[in-house]
Amino acid sequence: MDEFLTVTMVLFAVIDILGSIPLIISLRQKVGHVQSEKATLVATVIMIAFLFTGEKFLGLLGVDVNSFAVAGSLVLFFLAIEMILGIRIYKEENPDTASIIPIAFPLIAGAGTLTTIISLRAEYDYKIILAGILVNSLIVYIVLKNTERLERLFGNSGLGILRKTFGIVLLAISIKLFTQNIKLLF
Repeated sequence: MDEFLTVTMVLFAVIDILGSIPLIISLRQKVGHVQSEKATLVATVIMIAFLFTGEKFLGLLGVDVNSFAVAGSLVLFFLAIEMILGIRIYKEENPDTASIIPIAFPLIAGAGTLTTIISLRAEYDYKIILAGILVNSLIVYIVLKNTERLERLFGNSGLGILRKTFGIVLLAISIKLFTQNIKLLF
């Protein structure tokens, strides 16, 4: 039980769905609707697939985990810049895909999450990690399903404050992910 709680809390911290609320609301405002079920399902499938085949898959592509983490950190960096400065960098031709990119990947099942899953695999049994992924997926679904309520609760000014605050936090996470992994590449 202790291992399950540890894995679940580590994944919860890395996924940081509560910290992503302003970004999710912002994306929903841009594209009109975020498909909660689709985003959660895709993110869950990515995390579970990565649990079992992540390192091998990246190895087949000739990509190491550190390079993957650096690439993911850059995506998170630009999402954070959007949140902080109120500019739009991410432009998608098909607005229906915002549920998959950037919400399911890289926001929920991003480089940090996937790298963490590989790290957890070294210490914990895959069944415990799988259970932690499923619990976090349920939490993600609940948050995604309630973004409209959360938007009404916070209001425009509250969302603006949250967006900029969590944008800075997301920027710090992206820089930390980048610096930790870039030095391992050289």
